[in-house]
Amino acid sequence: MSLRSTERPGHRCTTRHAQAIYPFMAAGGLGGRGVFIGRDSSGGAFCFDPWVLYGDGALDDPNAIVLGKLGQGKSALVKTLLWRMLLFGRRAFVLDVKREYGPLCAAAGVKPISLVPGGEIRLNPLASRPEEHAQLELLRAVTVTALGQRLSQIEAAALREALRSVRLAGISEPTLRDIAAVMFDPLAEMAQRLSTTPETLSRDCRRAALALQDLCEGPLRGMFDGPTSPGLDLDAKLLVLDLHAVRDSPAVGILMACATAWMTALLARMAERPGRERLINVADESWKIVQHTGLGEWFQSNFKLARQFGVMNLVVLHKLADLQAAGDAGSRAARIAEGLVADASTRIVYHQDESQVPLTRSLLGLSESEAQLISMLSAGQALWRVGSRSFVVQHYRSQFEAGMTNTDTGMRVSDARMERG
Repeated sequence: MSLRSTERPGHRCTTRHAQAIYPFMAAGGLGGRGVFIGRDSSGGAFCFDPWVLYGDGALDDPNAIVLGKLGQGKSALVKTLLWRMLLFGRRAFVLDVKREYGPLCAAAGVKPISLVPGGEIRLNPLASRPEEHAQLELLRAVTVTALGQRLSQIEAAALREALRSVRLAGISEPTLRDIAAVMFDPLAEMAQRLSTTPETLSRDCRRAALALQDLCEGPLRGMFDGPTSPGLDLDAKLLVLDLHAVRDSPAVGILMACATAWMTALLARMAERPGRERLINVADESWKIVQHTGLGEWFQSNFKLARQFGVMNLVVLHKLADLQAAGDAGSRAARIAEGLVADASTRIVYHQDESQVPLTRSLLGLSESEAQLISMLSAGQALWRVGSRSFVVQHYRSQFEAGMTNTDTGMRVSDARMERG
């Protein structure tokens, strides 16, 4: 009998089943470079680093979106991702509207910066960017939002000339209050450049001047209307802006935009340093920016700067309907919201209600099996869409991390590896 006649027919199976026979076989995942997240469905370790993956051509950009219902683990993932990235020498900037990053700050040895109306801490967004065009872009976006309407041509031009006049006057740190003052009482040179008179210009731009004045003396008084407060550690490896005091204010979108502009300036300065650090920018409830005309476009343009500055924008949402609610279907705000999703090559989806599955599948381009899966995920599990690849990942935490990231004070840690967040 020949050897060939004794051979058994071949058997085909997936690596998930084959590892039961060959226990050291597992899917390759994304490789071993990056921070440890947990284990994928094959049992292999799952590590992630957007900059490494971008360098390998696996991602088009370092941006990411995290979706998940309360109690499913998205907050725990974000905090442990930041904590582990800090250990790798990365930096992080967080807009904290829920006041839940205190334990992470304590672990990192830093203090959050609390912004409160009438408080003692100010951050001047105009001074953070030395370039006139960058200051003007933010100034116009904030004014549009304060007005709730688009600027007229004369208002847009008046803002440009007011900023130019303040800078020419030798003011080293222009403020929103300085701009408002010049708008109320335009200089003759401003009017001449716009082929009008100071009296006419004052009347034509009064609406915009009043809007800026309200930012300085209204709900956001004492926060962004003066020079940046001295003594702040703006070069800390973890920088958290606590916006909890105004989280329910209609002006919170403007506040988040001012804070983000200030952060963008910090990035620009970091980019000039040799061996610049990589930074993670966490924008929780960013739909509050997108829903405002002017701010949404400005926020989107900053989102697209991720590759230039080497920053990972991390947008955190309960569901994609939050972004879609930024505007009516087909509106400019809705298109901006969809553009943010398109500009994020990494999509991390925790459990979603059945009612959210069709929209999530449509906007993220999920397959039918992936769409079915996201309604069946258990706490701590997420579907990771990294570029063109998909993984089901169970997030693991140490006992220390579990205590640092639990947002439900009524919980008790029973498993050091897998807990809800």
